[in-house]
Amino acid sequence: TGYAVEKKVVKSKMGEKVGLPCCHEIPSSESLYNYRVYWQKNTTEVVLAYAEGKKIPQHNRYEKRAEMDTRNLTLWLSPVELLDNGPYQCVVQHRRYSQNSVVVCDELVTLFVTADFSEPNITAEVSANSCESTEMVVSCSSHGGFPKPKISGTLNNVSVAWNASWASESSLSPYNVTGKLWLNVTKDVSISCFVEYDGLTKSTSLLLKKTNSCVVPTVLPSYNVITASSIIIIIFLLAITLAARYLPRHGKCSSFFKKWSLT
Repeated sequence: TGYAVEKKVVKSKMGEKVGLPCCHEIPSSESLYNYRVYWQKNTTEVVLAYAEGKKIPQHNRYEKRAEMDTRNLTLWLSPVELLDNGPYQCVVQHRRYSQNSVVVCDELVTLFVTADFSEPNITAEVSANSCESTEMVVSCSSHGGFPKPKISGTLNNVSVAWNASWASESSLSPYNVTGKLWLNVTKDVSISCFVEYDGLTKSTSLLLKKTNSCVVPTVLPSYNVITASSIIIIIFLLAITLAARYLPRHGKCSSFFKKWSLT
């Protein structure tokens, strides 16, 4: 249900029922028959009106949506639409004993209609990767709200400015808002998105993880091990070959010296 913020300003949310107060209340000793009551918008559209107790034709946009309290003359609208935003005028005339009517009151009341935005949705797309960092395009979007919102954010609780864009069919249509950020992520970070409108805030947070694209070659260690092993084996084989050649000759020399010493 709508509520009065000031005497002549009423706020409501789209889809609710709202009452716009008039400037006069009919005493219990009288009836609507003695009055002419005009509720009009922008001084051109007849929202609801009565003359001598009978209803006057109204603008078709308010048919089945507008009704009036016959005592305090409050105008009730339900369900409220965004197009209902704007100034309304309540004009009350009293029929005295003659045919002349006297204006009892003439007052404006402004209706301000809002619509809730959806919970912001954050998405991240990796555009480039390296061992040191991950480049990302981060988007935050929210839709279906009114009035035009502000979008802001934080990165690890430090304020960041979104590159924002808005879309709306008209000045009195729901807004869609999208914010974009280009980030160079070197470690895991938390990003938050805030959509603010008419003193209200919708927010969402997301943890952005750095993508590790460093491919450590598994071939190199194996290759080094194989190379080192091969060198050791080759040296070992060479040692055996040299030893095999040297030892027999050494044996013949020994027997020769033995024989020489005996003679």
